[in-house]
Order: sequence, then C-alpha cells, then structure tokens
Amino acid sequence: MSIRQQANLVEAYGTIAAGTHHGTVARVFAANRAYLLGWHDGPAEGDLYRSGVPHPPLNGVVRVQGQPLSQAYAAARERLAGLPRVWWVGPDSDPGTADGLLELGALPLFDRMPVMVAKTSTVADADGPDESINIEEATDVAEFVSAYARVSGIPEAGVPTAVEREKSFDVLRLVGRLADGRVAGTAEAFYCDGLVLLYFIGTQPEHRRRGIGTAMTRAVLRQAAARGVETAALTSSAMGEPVYRRLGFREIADYRVFAF
Repeated sequence: MSIRQQANLVEAYGTIAAGTHHGTVARVFAANRAYLLGWHDGPAEGDLYRSGVPHPPLNGVVRVQGQPLSQAYAAARERLAGLPRVWWVGPDSDPGTADGLLELGALPLFDRMPVMVAKTSTVADADGPDESINIEEATDVAEFVSAYARVSGIPEAGVPTAVEREKSFDVLRLVGRLADGRVAGTAEAFYCDGLVLLYFIGTQPEHRRRGIGTAMTRAVLRQAAARGVETAALTSSAMGEPVYRRLGFREIADYRVFAF
C-alpha cells in the first residue's frame, strides 16, 4: 500500500486532530483501521478486509458505524466465508456492538486487548538481550514473513499469501539477527497520520526471555524519533503488555475481539 493510499484510507475512515486524549484515541484507531484494511485483497469494502491468509486477525471487520448490526454481520459472514476471521470492537464502533455480536452468535476471543501509546523520544530504559543481536532493515520479505508467521501462528500454507500481501505495504521491517545470521526477532512499523504503529513484534520461541522483543521495540521507536514522529502505538497481547509498560507505554483504550 503506497503512502498516498495510506493517506486516503485515513481520510476515508476518520481522524481527529491531536491535543486531547480523545483526539489521540481517534487518531490511533483510525491509523490501525488503515493498516488492517490494507490487508484487503481487492477494492475497498467499507470496514471489512479479506487477506486470504488463514489467520483470524488478517481477515475481519474493524468496526460498525451507522448501519444495522444484523445486516453488517450477515454480509461479513458471507464475504469472509471459508476464512478464519475476527470482529474488532473498540471505541470507534457503535455503542452496543459487543452485546449485539454475542446475540447474533459471535464468540468472544479476547475480552480486552489494550491499545497503548508511548512517546518515542522518552522510551524508558530497559535491559537489552543477554546475547548480541544485530538489528537491521529486512530486505527479504519472505524471510521476514516466515519468521513472524512462526511466532504468530500463521500456518505454513498461508505464508506465500501473506508474503504477497506484505509486499503491497509501505512499511519499515526490522529483523534481529544472531551472530550466525538466524532471525531471532521481528518488528514492523507502519507510519500513518503522524504516528508510528507497531506490528509483528515477536521473538522466536527458542530465543525468548532474553530481551530481544524489548530491543526490537526500542529500535523501532528510535528510528521513528529520528524521523520526527513523536507518538508510537500498538495493540498488545497479554504476553507483551508487561514489556510495553516497562518501556513506557500506557493504555489509552482497548479492543474486544470476537470470532464470527
């Protein structure tokens, strides 16, 4: 997705100027919608995206506003049939969406996924990895996707499609390599509307608890600060939340996530 397309998505899906807490929340959620909708494999379909990758977060609905939920639900089930998918419910959805989804038969996956922000220039000090890693920009998209797929649970059969979708994004991809060249960690940075959003921050299972995820996060924030971007945002898993809090991230809102 080109920078111009990113800007068009933000314009289409809404933003509010910074300066207030509400404004920050709106900007972050608009940017996250732009990123998720960028996974769609065809012309825009409102707030629905279909990547074709057999991994729930990469197919779904980012919000519902101003239309009957039952109608949107039926349309989304038809359009996303045959794929694992999720429905994101945050402060940008109509009130009552979560309860309405439950009534329609959706199943709760996560009752709370915190959305967190930090100032890129004031990232808290944290211990680095206990072994040397070299953090560099990824030049091999297939290698990068294969590494984060293993951490994220994307099945091997879905990797080629994920690689093709990744190639359409204008993002910064970082890998953390061990001395022998193996990829131990990944991070993806999406620049949008004066923010940097972090995705696929992950450490290969055999290299966890060495501070690699922390090092990857700090590397993204340093690069963003060097570009003059002041605010970073991410949606955290339960595993990652303590790490991000130690780095200085704070929660501003959350998502409820449903399978449907």
